[in-house]
Amino acid sequence: MGFSQALSGLRAAATNLDVISNNIANSQIVGFKSSRAQFADIYANAQVGLGTRVAGVFQDFSDGNIETTNRSMDLAITGKGFFRFEQQGQIQYSRNGQLTIDKNGYIVNAQGAQLTGYPQGVGFGGQPQVLQVPATGLPAQASTQVGAVFNLDTGSTTVDRATVPFDMANPDSFSYANSVVLYDSLGNAHPSMMYFTKTGDNQWEVRLARGDDLAAEVGQLEFDNNGLLLSQTGLDSFTFSPGDGASDMNININLAGTTQFANQFELTSMEQDGFVSGTLMQVAVTEDGSVVGTYSNEQQVILGTIALANFQSLEGLQPIGDNAWIETQRSGVPIISVPGEGQFGSIMAGAVEASNVDLTQELVSMIIAQRNYQANAQSIKAQDEALQTTMQLR
Repeated sequence: MGFSQALSGLRAAATNLDVISNNIANSQIVGFKSSRAQFADIYANAQVGLGTRVAGVFQDFSDGNIETTNRSMDLAITGKGFFRFEQQGQIQYSRNGQLTIDKNGYIVNAQGAQLTGYPQGVGFGGQPQVLQVPATGLPAQASTQVGAVFNLDTGSTTVDRATVPFDMANPDSFSYANSVVLYDSLGNAHPSMMYFTKTGDNQWEVRLARGDDLAAEVGQLEFDNNGLLLSQTGLDSFTFSPGDGASDMNININLAGTTQFANQFELTSMEQDGFVSGTLMQVAVTEDGSVVGTYSNEQQVILGTIALANFQSLEGLQPIGDNAWIETQRSGVPIISVPGEGQFGSIMAGAVEASNVDLTQELVSMIIAQRNYQANAQSIKAQDEALQTTMQLR
């Protein structure tokens, strides 16, 4: 019986050495999770135990160190969660965020597995889909909204419309003008002017002209006695017909925050929502998992959002190689969400998660496992010597 006990110890020590060697071999692999062999004794109602056995090899899913790479498509998860990939119909999970964009626009890892998430226009909570960066450029967008904040000088001379009709060529017919560039549906830029005319105490007219084309609509501003904007009316629909195949333009102006103080005319902010067409120049990922495309027209568009997955029992995941796992009955079904939500960590771009293997600890463990192997071998030798002694009895 002594031989079988020592032999089981040799087998267990050899397995332990295999596990430790595998950890050391993968210590520089991004996203690798180290393993530990666990053992149990064999008793079977005997007076003396029957040896030992390998109870299982379990992985340590603790986080590895984050290492910067300064490569925009290298991603690390700072906290809980796995990237979710699809490859040939199989769903895989990994902490390795070394990604690229292939010729078809799919975000893939080195094995060609496609990253999944929620594409542009698809709400969270449904089944994640394969993310794809569109090959087409960003189409032009017509201006529909203008937001601006001014200070209008309350000391301006009041213009009497009964005697001085509005005329863009006559500076005496308005109090102040400011330029803004508007875009039609084809992306053509139209230099335009906003005209402000003081028509009474705390009363102003607002007009909009596209070049020499003056909109027929006239807006009204009213301020209170403290110089704060009280109301704005008639500013929601300034219309133009640019022609040349472009759709008619309908401009809504919002002047919320505009004041009327005894200071010079001043523009505080101006923005509008139109732009020319553009081609994709760069793709980046933000902390919340948004895949953001930057275009040549300086527009940024969220093309999709990365999905993360987690499990009730990480130890129940089945490794399939290439730093990937698949779900099993022991792991439970995946919990799907997006970075930064609930239990899930955020995304760090330009970085990767290093292996969580502690080389110092592994080398110490190897020495112990080696001594354990030698001790079991010595036990076999002792049993052999005892058997030889018995056989030599006369």
